[in-house]
Parts: sequence; structure tokens; C-alpha cells
Amino acid sequence: MSATRLPKMIALIVSLSACTTAAHKPEAGPDMAILWASNAAEYQAISAQVYAQATRDLPRLLADQSWSAVPGYEADTSRPPAVILDVDETVLSGVEMESTMIPFTTQRQYEWGLSHTAIPIRGSVEFVDAAKRAGVEVFFVTNRPCMEYEGAEGNCPIEQGTIDDLLEVGIETDAEHLLFANEREGWDREKVVRREYISKTHRVIMLFGDDFADFVACARGTPKLPCTKAATRVSRAEALDTYKNYWGNGWYILPNPMYGSWTSVD
Repeated sequence: MSATRLPKMIALIVSLSACTTAAHKPEAGPDMAILWASNAAEYQAISAQVYAQATRDLPRLLADQSWSAVPGYEADTSRPPAVILDVDETVLSGVEMESTMIPFTTQRQYEWGLSHTAIPIRGSVEFVDAAKRAGVEVFFVTNRPCMEYEGAEGNCPIEQGTIDDLLEVGIETDAEHLLFANEREGWDREKVVRREYISKTHRVIMLFGDDFADFVACARGTPKLPCTKAATRVSRAEALDTYKNYWGNGWYILPNPMYGSWTSVD
């Protein structure tokens, strides 16, 4: 082959390769996260893996009388054991809602729950059942907000709505075990306050969530009280190392590429 024809041949091969790739792969864009969570077997496998590991760890962490999953709170075996789970994208899937609700509003989220059957995150229902059978109290700390909604009675209709959503997937709970944003004075979207509230009466042995802030205090780029300093990529990376002994050992994080505190940091 002549030297003059070689560059043309290389260019043709590259062009054909690009066309083939484009024909078989969806374009990257803002909807890719929803597509992945909707369609990827990998997403389901990760969720199942997280809860399977947690179920295996449950007896060990329950038996370890020196163990607490909440930093700053020493284990107190005189207190009943408990686990804390987030709700959305941790126990209940919001993927279908996210794919249709643009823009997102809490009013529309409330209305969605009334008209759609809740979908569980793979493995979550089985884990909650295992924890309860082991004598562990199950708390849900969610940033679904207590507020008035048009067409609904009371100042926190999302409470009963969430109880109903959980019941639809097979999890029975009550208002005592559900802690919402703005439910009480000082209960902003920063969850550390509610985790500590539970830790004052229970020995918390496990935390579950889909967001860094479900585990680490003050992890948001837009801080909420009692936090006053914005988190950054650097500070969040440092926290990964600070709490390296917790990840997969009392702390169990689920995948959520669609939204979260990670979108707020620089």
C-alpha cells in the first residue's frame, strides 16, 4: 500500500468505527442517569449486593456490644438496637417518577404517591424483615418534608402517604419510626440532627442511604442548619478516609446517579 493511501484508509476506519459506536450506544446526556437506573441490570445487582452484605453483617454488628454506627455516640447496650434507613432510592424507587416529573416538586411527589403503586429497591424489604425478626427497631429518616399540600388535610400529609407507600411494598411502620424534614423545630434537611435524636434512645448499628449526607454530617454544598460551612469535593473526599472503617461495615450506600448532595458541591 502506498504512503499516500494509508492516511485515507485510517481515516475511513475511524469514521466507520464512530458510526458503529453511535448506532449501538445512547448519547450521553442528562437523561443517562435515569436510563441507567431504569434499565441496567448492574443497578439491580448493586442494590441486591448491598442488602445481601448488610444481612450477613447484621448478626455480627448486633452481637458486638462495643459497636455504634453513629460517630460520637458510644455503644450503650442498655438501649435497644436500631437501624436507620433513608426512604427514596434506598427503600423505595423513584426512578419512574423521575423519568416523567419535570420539574420535580414536593407537591407533585405527594400526588404521585397517591396515584401510583410504590416500587421497592431490590433487597430492601427482605433486609427490613430480617432486622425486625432479629429484634432490631427500624427507623426511616427521610427528607420528604412535613408541609401543607394543596388538596390534603393536616400540616404533614406526607407522613401517612409514606406509611402507605412502605406498606405497599410489604413494610409495616408507624409515625414514631418515621422522621421527616421540618417535622420538628430544628429538623432541617441536615439529617445528622435526626440521627442523633434516635441515638439518644437507641444503639444504632447500621445506616443505609443513597446520599453521602445519609452518613456524613455537613456534606452539602448548600449547608442546612446546624451546618454553616459549605462542603466541597475536597472535604467530601477527606470524609471518605475519615470514616473508612464504616463503609460496608455498618454503613451501606445505594447507587443514585439522578440527584443528591453531590450535585451541590464545587
